[in-house]
Amino acid sequence: AGLGEFRIRDLNDEINKLLREKGHWEYRIKELGGPDYARIGPKMLDHEGKEVPGNRGYKYFGAAKDLPGVRELFEKEPLPPPRKTRAELMKDIDAEYYGYRDEDDGILEPLEQEHEKKVIAEAVEKWKMEREARLARGEEEEEENIYAVHEEESDEEGGKDREGEDGQQKFIAHVPVPTQQEIEEALVRRKKMELLQKYASETLLAQSEEAKTLLGL
Repeated sequence: AGLGEFRIRDLNDEINKLLREKGHWEYRIKELGGPDYARIGPKMLDHEGKEVPGNRGYKYFGAAKDLPGVRELFEKEPLPPPRKTRAELMKDIDAEYYGYRDEDDGILEPLEQEHEKKVIAEAVEKWKMEREARLARGEEEEEENIYAVHEEESDEEGGKDREGEDGQQKFIAHVPVPTQQEIEEALVRRKKMELLQKYASETLLAQSEEAKTLLGL
């Protein structure tokens, strides 16, 4: 290592040059019918017994392995973290994951209320400005009657508009609706029938039915 970076690089280049020449001779021996030393020959090991590292056929020996930019070539990249399975991911999902506990911290709810008040105030201010502009142009403002019933053409009751004394459109029923007097009369008749069935004999009931028949009731 004390030889310096440039001297180490020159020596490492000289060794690789000799290795290439050795490789050519091994290939020529195999071509002439001799043994394949490239396959059966011993591996090149360093002083620690490890195979000499290389990159694209170029080998690094001794202090050349610690030269700037060389060590990074042989550093293994860290393995990516293992991906979690679907079951492992589902273990971490709870009500908070879906946002059901966003208000528990006491921070979000006051912010929402403040924003809601701001939006309402802006809408009211916009409505007032539009109303003043219409009044300035001399346009009469008519308030919409949210209780008015817009009658559609009726094929049963004639579909006529019915308005009250105040001019507001009234509710229109498309089926016959009994009056209060008719309801009271029906209740009285029902009460009489209940009393007759409770206290009158069968003879009186028969006479009562006969009398109703004669009277056409």
